[in-house]
Amino acid sequence: MYAPLRAPPTPERPVHVVLACTGSVASVKVALIAQELLKYRHVQLHIVATRDALHFVDRDAIYALGGTDYSVHDLAALNKAAERAAQGEDIALPPSPRVRLWTDDEEWGAWRTLGDPVLHIELRRWADIVLVAPCSANTLAKLANGLCDNVVTSFLRALSPDTPTWLFPAMNTLMYLHPLTEKHLAVVRNELGYEVYGPIEKRLACGDLGIGAMLEWTSIVARLVEQYQLQS
Repeated sequence: MYAPLRAPPTPERPVHVVLACTGSVASVKVALIAQELLKYRHVQLHIVATRDALHFVDRDAIYALGGTDYSVHDLAALNKAAERAAQGEDIALPPSPRVRLWTDDEEWGAWRTLGDPVLHIELRRWADIVLVAPCSANTLAKLANGLCDNVVTSFLRALSPDTPTWLFPAMNTLMYLHPLTEKHLAVVRNELGYEVYGPIEKRLACGDLGIGAMLEWTSIVARLVEQYQLQS
């Protein structure tokens, strides 16, 4: 739909990053990822948060970066304009914010009738790469079993298999060592084609010392910088 993405991205074709965050304490790092990522040029970021993730996400810090008045109708208009441009029409793309936080409340909040845009579909059309950071044990189990009961899981279920998806697990040590976790990770790796990074061993939010922590947020940004040759 969009023009091919080059590395490094350009003003005319920025890289579209979707950061999906779930109900893990590691979601406290989401605002830090956003702030650091937006120090690089030609990056646009849409953050998609589950209801449980919002217990930990610093919404004020993200809202301070802009984009609060951007609606799903605006995103749909951008996607349609990009499709027309890709077909050779001489059309300017409408402006879009560098960052936008979406929640479950907005998934169907703007939908009134057939033909209205659906948030998880418009996000799928827009995304160049997806980071699921953090991915809780609950969301991992949902993904491995095909559930789509919130904006994050619906978006991931609707996502093209050609869209790179990086998953960063974060959970308590015994949750990570549970036999079902290994099975769920095998499904998302081998059947869904996701790349899985981490978890790492450190002192966890609950006080336990062990494996289960999300990869350091700076390392997540660094991987993206390397992947797309981002420039500050």
